[in-house]
Amino acid sequence: MKLKVNGAEYEVAADWYNESLLMVLREHLGLTGSRFSCGIGQCGACVVHLDGAPVNSCLIPVQDVADKDVLTIEGLASADGALHPLQQSWIDENVPQCGFCQSGQIMQALALLNNTPDPSDADIDQAMSGNLCRCGTYDRIRKAIKTAAPKLWEAV
Repeated sequence: MKLKVNGAEYEVAADWYNESLLMVLREHLGLTGSRFSCGIGQCGACVVHLDGAPVNSCLIPVQDVADKDVLTIEGLASADGALHPLQQSWIDENVPQCGFCQSGQIMQALALLNNTPDPSDADIDQAMSGNLCRCGTYDRIRKAIKTAAPKLWEAV
């Protein structure tokens, strides 16, 4: 079975019936930006995009992603290494403390901004409610999303 991840196709020798998308990304493809934390889809550390929609990759059986596009945090930067506007805003606003949850936070924020070009605080809080940050950097996350929003839409 082949997987399409970040625009590239991969042949992976995995247990297609028993492994999650997250484990295949991390263990077979070496894409460790998506994190394993709770394992029950409650924290958001493992969020990736599947055909453009955010999903908790710890809950998705890898067999369910055949013929679908997977986008991980590693796929956001451009080919020349330029950071995505969200990644840059995370740095500019000093969002991470421990950083463990931040890839899932960024991927969830991307889904929000793809659909809501100028989100309100309420929009952000609602969209990000499934992503937990143990360090409590929610105010900085909100600020980074607002900082990235106009830059993201300028690039389009």
